[in-house]
Amino acid sequence: MATRKTFVLDTNVLLHDPEAIFKFPRSKIVIPLTVIEELDKMKRLPNEIGRNSRAVVRILDSIKYLDTGDLHRGVKVENDAIIRIEMEIKTDFTHSFSLNLNDNRILMAAYYLQDKGEAVVFVSKDLAARVKAVALGLEAEDYENLKFAYDTIYRGIRRLEISKAEVDQFYKDGALTLPKETFRPNEYVVLTSPEHSSAVGKFDHHRNQIEPLIKFPNVWGIKPRNVEQRCAMDAILRDDVKLVTLMGPAGTGKTLLALACGLRKVFDEGVYTRILVSRPIMPLGRDIGYLPGTKEEKLFNWMQPIYDNLEFLCDSSGNEPSETLRYVMDSKKIEMEAVTYIRGRSLPKMFMIIDEAQNLTPHEVKTIISRAGEGTKVILTGDATQIDNPYLDKDSNGLTFTVGKFADQKIYGHVFLEKTERSELASIAADLM
Repeated sequence: MATRKTFVLDTNVLLHDPEAIFKFPRSKIVIPLTVIEELDKMKRLPNEIGRNSRAVVRILDSIKYLDTGDLHRGVKVENDAIIRIEMEIKTDFTHSFSLNLNDNRILMAAYYLQDKGEAVVFVSKDLAARVKAVALGLEAEDYENLKFAYDTIYRGIRRLEISKAEVDQFYKDGALTLPKETFRPNEYVVLTSPEHSSAVGKFDHHRNQIEPLIKFPNVWGIKPRNVEQRCAMDAILRDDVKLVTLMGPAGTGKTLLALACGLRKVFDEGVYTRILVSRPIMPLGRDIGYLPGTKEEKLFNWMQPIYDNLEFLCDSSGNEPSETLRYVMDSKKIEMEAVTYIRGRSLPKMFMIIDEAQNLTPHEVKTIISRAGEGTKVILTGDATQIDNPYLDKDSNGLTFTVGKFADQKIYGHVFLEKTERSELASIAADLM
């Protein structure tokens, strides 16, 4: 029988995914005592970190009853893994390595096990901790379970060359079937021919054909400036598409398009009762308690990009800008909320916009989407290459994870926007810097 590998889990792995201990089948999963102590200190935090800390402790408490073992010697779980807590650390290490730091004590627990002859892999979301582990001679890796490769992620738009006759048929019949091609539900297709005729359509999974985009007038003064924006607005304005993700660099119009379509759906068509806009509060550790004032006053600074977009839309609507903005805000049909406070709510018939979703973990995005009540639509926007969360990257953040998981779902639409439309300066900066 092959020797079991020993995976030593860092605290941040369990905070990222409380069920990570079940993701290493036929292995030894070791949690250093220092990790338990760190989780214990975090369990009272009123945010996702606190909830995940409590979840890990509950899981550990439940698995100790699975067999006659205990967590010190090891408990065998259903996937043939053995989970245990390691009390010992390497204390006679000769190099300059302070054991006053919790990170170092966790590494010394892994080093202690390797010194005993076990095949140890140190698993951490912290790049610096992995670098130190490698310097110590340990094998180290990122936690890969809740990840999708950003570079090969589903883009939502496909460019396809066909004959001019087929393009003409699409315009004539209002539909086109391409039996040799396989499409995902609600995938957008840019059709071109060698003769330079072109068309844009969306794959309808019910009829198994490509159909034209819906026709829409100006949406609060906004017209799509490129084919990506046309596809994005089409996905947002379709009521049968309940979840939409918009991914792309700054200036591509993600938030503005989502907000403009939300205003149309709530104020003009009455499909949804309210717009709920939320953003993760990353610079203050996902908390807004350090700013003075009421919750609304604290949120104002972090929601300033949303207010800027609202002012622009009201200015573009053709009416008196200040009167339109006052009407929108006084209607109580727009609600600003921190992601922290969405958990536990039930949100029916709402148009939800989650901005900067790349700063959320997969579990946080799951929490948000699972709040959606009957008749609610959820829009996630963000740039997976611009992440402020130190334990996330372009492959492991909640936005990329959502695209990877939902790509084949019939109620889901996705558009990757690449062309910057904010200004000539912004476009050049996006390309050069």
